Amino acid sequence: MTQCYHEPVMVSEVMSYLLLRRRETIADCTAGDGGHSAEVLGRTKDTFVVALDVDNDAVSTARSRLAPEYPGRFRVLKGDYRELGQVLGSVGIPRIDGSLFDLGVSSRQVDTSERGFTYWGKAPLDMRMNQDSPITAKDILWSRSKEELARILWEYGEERFSRGIAARIVSARQTGVLDTAEDLVEVVKAAIPARYRRGEIHPARRTFQALRIATNDEISRLGKALRAVFRLTRPGGVVVVLSYHSLEDRIVKSIFREIEDKGMGQRLTKRPVRPSEAEVKENPRARSAKLRAVERIDRKIEKYGGVPL
Repeated sequence: MTQCYHEPVMVSEVMSYLLLRRRETIADCTAGDGGHSAEVLGRTKDTFVVALDVDNDAVSTARSRLAPEYPGRFRVLKGDYRELGQVLGSVGIPRIDGSLFDLGVSSRQVDTSERGFTYWGKAPLDMRMNQDSPITAKDILWSRSKEELARILWEYGEERFSRGIAARIVSARQTGVLDTAEDLVEVVKAAIPARYRRGEIHPARRTFQALRIATNDEISRLGKALRAVFRLTRPGGVVVVLSYHSLEDRIVKSIFREIEDKGMGQRLTKRPVRPSEAEVKENPRARSAKLRAVERIDRKIEKYGGVPL
């Protein structure tokens, strides 16, 4: 039986920046099922790809998919992308020529109901990317105050009805009915005016997004990781990021602009690159993707006023 893998987003666009010139070593900081890594390996003859992911299933899938086909050119390890320096050190790699962050949730994660990323049915309120992490989305829902829940929903989900949803969550806790995805969807629907429940976007989408971000500490992790990976990038190397919501994109934009302003890099994308209409039609999960890329400039520029990042 043929194995089905997550379909990577914006492959041509990602490769046009990542493989702009010959690359000796590339870090796939969010391995997933190995889709983007497979493209790099298939399009090059001697590029070595070191991949990492916090998801146990992703590491296992990428390893079984790519290690046998590309012996000596692919290595995948479990690790947080903030720890890229330690991961590279463990395999004897001091610097890299390129890196990719694909910040989306994979189809496999969404379609595996017990992982808790889905809106449907009796799926547990888990949402952990790293199955070894001690905190689940349910823990957050049951332990945080109404004010803190409202802040999470507004800040991470840009949910306009955050206060009402937070109040309903607290009420649901008191009745003991807040254990599954289905329970949370009903809570959200009850807090949102009827006219806002209709449409193409699921009414609980922003709430689930916010809880996923909070559960995995995605925002603070991202900023630290981008600065760390840029320090590990050789002159002429590139950092490419695919983000899927405005909060992530603002962080990427801000850090890349900071890099450029300090004279350490040059943004290759002044505006985010978006997926084509054809790709969105074929793969609706690509519709919110935004790609940004920055290239490292030779550190000699520091002599002329550049400041280390």
